Amino acid sequence: MPWTLLQVAKHNTSSSCWVIINKKVYDVTDFLPEHPGGSSIILKYAGKDATAAYEPIHPPDALEKNLSPEKHLGELDAAAAKELTRKAENREKTKDEIRVEMAQQQKPALNRVLNLQDMEDVARKVLSFRALGYYSSASDDEITHNQNILAFSRLFFSPRVLRPVSICDTSTTLLSTHTSLPIFISPAALARLGHPLGEANLTRGAHRTNIIQIVSSDASLSYEAIADARPDPNQVLWFQLYKNKDRVKAEARVREAVKLGYKAICLTVDAIVAGNRERDIRVPWMLDDMEKLDSAHEVEGDDAVRAPGDTKMEEMSINILGTAGALSNNNDRDMTWTKTIPWLRSITKLPIVIKGIQCVADAVLAAEAGVDGIIISNHGDYSLPSIEVLYRLRKERPDIFEKIEVYMDGGVRRGTDVIKAICLGAKAVGLGRPFLYAQSAYGEAGVVRLVRILEREIVSGMQMLGARSLNDLIPEMVVKVDWQSRSAKL
Repeated sequence: MPWTLLQVAKHNTSSSCWVIINKKVYDVTDFLPEHPGGSSIILKYAGKDATAAYEPIHPPDALEKNLSPEKHLGELDAAAAKELTRKAENREKTKDEIRVEMAQQQKPALNRVLNLQDMEDVARKVLSFRALGYYSSASDDEITHNQNILAFSRLFFSPRVLRPVSICDTSTTLLSTHTSLPIFISPAALARLGHPLGEANLTRGAHRTNIIQIVSSDASLSYEAIADARPDPNQVLWFQLYKNKDRVKAEARVREAVKLGYKAICLTVDAIVAGNRERDIRVPWMLDDMEKLDSAHEVEGDDAVRAPGDTKMEEMSINILGTAGALSNNNDRDMTWTKTIPWLRSITKLPIVIKGIQCVADAVLAAEAGVDGIIISNHGDYSLPSIEVLYRLRKERPDIFEKIEVYMDGGVRRGTDVIKAICLGAKAVGLGRPFLYAQSAYGEAGVVRLVRILEREIVSGMQMLGARSLNDLIPEMVVKVDWQSRSAKL
């Protein structure tokens, strides 16, 4: 039966919570305790239209996967649908939306973006504060995030000269898949926060440049929609798995990826709990304060004025998870080498890559567990920079590179960073945030531009080193220094 707005509005409590999404009505009462972001964010829209808050961070099939059919209550009636359309058309834009529109009009032409920092600078201006808070934040004091970038400046080259380098081959194979460059798109969630087409921009850009994309478990498009976005059905996508603590759900996720034609499973093991990303957590307060400056706006923030001493209400009002933290609430925190890897092997024949290796000892355990590859990367603060772990692995256990494929991500901002990692034995390096920034600022074209910038820098760097192919990049070409370059920037 069609519903009126008045009928839906009556269901605005935790004991009976209905929401409207795309002019359809859903009973989410039973889902409140299970929602990764907590129940408060849903209750904020109880009895109301939640479409604007829901769409940028949820794939379209999330409701089908998480709500039983009887909770799909039906559509709004014609009058209600018309009223929501009218409200949307007449809604006054927020100050942040006005700022973003102006920034989009003033951004430079894409051909003026010369490096990855240029791309990030543009994106920081055109992104909403909510998107920027999520994309740019990192754990605690963001020490490891900054050091991931800075650590590359402690590695210098020992170039070889008088070698023919007019032609350089940058191609390689990753798990037997040919790729034009030793780079890939790391799994990064919620691309639609930055651009309406979201992950589809990354997929199409990866196809045009012949590199591999790893699709995030927490993508804002469905895994099927991303697979369908491929211009060529043979385009290789890998799937990142955040293993749900519910094994049935975890297995269903893997089987879906296999059915859709993903070619590898990348199990992320270093993000079993939410990082303390304070920059992300503060975003709602900043937006709330911004709108309060204009009395014409009606604020719907969580940060209401409390009576003095009402500490219980104050603590209840704080969403300490933020956008990022909510994504990991249902992750399995009891994974082990002896239990989890055999389980994954039992349900798929696809190659398995372990993402989140942060020390030499675990790289060794991964090889002993029989996985096909590892990605050295980190989520928590005060983990060693990824390139430092790669350096130590090369020094302490060079045999590991003969047993499994070793990749890394974290802090890569220049083609020379890529070259340093390849010299130390990495097959390829991944970039996450830079691709989010690129697609946010310029869509698919931004993704292609980012790859072309790195390609140019990799080729010129190889020529300066005297390397005609990636095989010529060897550990002896990299020297670690114990002093800090004054020009290094965070």
